[in-house]
Amino acid sequence: MRIKYILIVLIVMVFPFTGFTQVVPPPAPPPPPPGLPIDGFVVLLLVIGMLYGSKKILKNSSS
Repeated sequence: MRIKYILIVLIVMVFPFTGFTQVVPPPAPPPPPPGLPIDGFVVLLLVIGMLYGSKKILKNSSS
């Protein structure tokens, strides 16, 4: 009879601690670094380069 009470007390004392042993989820990863807007002025630079190159070619071919 005494073993039965000890077993019940042990179970009552151990089961609440199993709720505290849950794994904590890892923290959220940091946000990615901000990217550079490479696509912003690429088209503009290409157009300016084409205009400048065609101007140089036309100037050199006419002389």
